[in-house]
Amino acid sequence: MRILGIDPGIAIVGFGIIEKQGSQLRPVQYGSIQTEAGLPVPLRLKQIFEAMQNLLATYQPDEISVEKLFFTKNVTNGITVGQARGVILLAAELAGLPVYEYTPMQVKQAVTGYGGAQKKQIQEMVRILLKLKDTPKPDDVADAIGIAITHAQFSNYVRLSEGAKK
Repeated sequence: MRILGIDPGIAIVGFGIIEKQGSQLRPVQYGSIQTEAGLPVPLRLKQIFEAMQNLLATYQPDEISVEKLFFTKNVTNGITVGQARGVILLAAELAGLPVYEYTPMQVKQAVTGYGGAQKKQIQEMVRILLKLKDTPKPDDVADAIGIAITHAQFSNYVRLSEGAKK
């Protein structure tokens, strides 16, 4: 199964694509979509949407995992990130791909085994779990890979619970 993990943002969208075969995880590609701060928001959203369409067409993931939007201080930034998240979800829907959402605490728990883990701990575990030489940069990229790993850990459970709902 090929999983695309996304850490949504307006300036930087981190992405990480991994393959899960049994209990083995393998990195496929990771990086970021970046938009320029001075550009109008609609243009930045268009750039994110088009880059997402390109990622989906190029790497053909089976499923997408996205971090749930969580903010407490900067509501304006949260709204803009929510708009970016919206175009990411739209690209996934247009591609006919299922989307799974995870909270930051679920990501910390799945990647490190501790829901209160610090960012550096998550980044180091991402590096270790995927046997990477260096920690992916910027932080948004490591976070996105962590989101993909989270889905890889929870995917069997999610499918079982979806089957129970039908």
